[in-house]
Amino acid sequence: MYIEINNFDPGKIADSGQCFRWNRLREGVYGIIAYDRYIEIRQDGRGFLLSCDEDEWERIWAPYLDIETDYTSIGRAITGSGDEYLKEAYHYGHGIRVLKQELWETVISFIISQNNNIKRIRNSIEAICNKAALPVTGRAPAGKYRFPKPGEIDREFFEDRELGLGYRDIYLADMYEYADTHPDFPDRLNRMDNSEAMSELKTFKGIGNKVAACICLFGLHHIDAFPIDTHIRQILNTYYPKGYDFERYRGYNGIIQQFMFYYKTNSSE
Repeated sequence: MYIEINNFDPGKIADSGQCFRWNRLREGVYGIIAYDRYIEIRQDGRGFLLSCDEDEWERIWAPYLDIETDYTSIGRAITGSGDEYLKEAYHYGHGIRVLKQELWETVISFIISQNNNIKRIRNSIEAICNKAALPVTGRAPAGKYRFPKPGEIDREFFEDRELGLGYRDIYLADMYEYADTHPDFPDRLNRMDNSEAMSELKTFKGIGNKVAACICLFGLHHIDAFPIDTHIRQILNTYYPKGYDFERYRGYNGIIQQFMFYYKTNSSE
C-alpha cells in the first residue's frame, strides 16, 4: 500500500538507538521486524510504499510508528522555545518518531544495551533470533526470524559464546526464567505509571536507571521518560548547566531526548 506519513524518516529512526531490527536493504528501503511480523518500507516521492495491506497497517504498523502523536505541534513548541541547542537537535533529527515497541523485546534488547554499542547490540539480537529460528507471521524473506518469547528458549540457550552477550548472559537467562514463571509480568508493567515501572524494573539484575528509563520510553511508551546515558549527560552538563527544564516540555520529554541523542551521536557538533 502507499501512504503519506508526516515527520517520518526511516533512516534516522534506524540510527536513533531505540530499535535494533531496522535494516537498510538499499537506498531508501528498510526491512523491519516487529510484533512477530516483517515489513519493507520504501520512500516514494512524498510518500512510502509498504509491503502490507491496509488492515495490517491499521492494526500493527500505524500504532507502532506512533502515527497518532502530533509531531508537528511538538516541532512548533521546540522551534519557538528559544533554546538554540534544542532547535538545532530538532532540525537535525526531524523525522524521528518514538516507536511503540513490543514490551518483551524492548526489555531484553536494553538489558543487552548495558555498557554496549549499537552495532554489538544489533549483532547480539540478530544472533539470538537466528539461533532460536522462530518464523515471523506472514510473508518474509528467508532467514528472517521473530524475537523469542518467554518459554521458547531455556537457560542453556544463553551459554552460547557466539551470541556475544558477555556478562549479560546471566541477566537474560534470569529474565527469561522469571517471565516464564510469571506470565503476568508484561501486563503488570503495562498497568504501572512511570515511577512504579522504574522501581519494578530496577529490581532485576542488569537493569539500572538508564536501562529502566529506556524500557519505559520505548516499551511502555511513557513519553515523558528521559533516559540519561553518557551522551545525554554530556549534553546536560554542556548546554544545561543550570538544569534542563523538564516541566516546560512535559508530555514529550522522551521525544526531545531522542532528538538530542541522535544529534549528539550522528552529527559533528
